[in-house]
Amino acid sequence: MVNEMHPEAERIVLVMDNLNTHTPASLYEAFLTDEAERIADHLEIHYTPKHGSWLDMAEIELGHLGRQGLDRRIDNAEQLTREVAA
Repeated sequence: MVNEMHPEAERIVLVMDNLNTHTPASLYEAFLTDEAERIADHLEIHYTPKHGSWLDMAEIELGHLGRQGLDRRIDNAEQLTREVAA
C-alpha cells in the first residue's frame, strides 16, 4: 500500500482492529529493518476499541445523523458538510 497505491503520501492513516498481531513490530518480521522502518514511518495507526466494534460505533453515529435531519437527499458534499457540522 505504501509503495504502490500511495507512494506520494506523507502519512497513511490506518484503522485496524485491536488484535495483538497488528502492530508495527509485524513489519519487522515481514521486511528487512530499513524497509520496515520506512513503511512504519508512513503509517499512523488507529486501533478500534477493545470492547466495542468500530462498525457498531459508525452505525450508531449514522443513525443519529439520520434522526437529526439527514434522512433526506442532499445534493452535494458542501451541503452535507454544513448539515453534519450543524
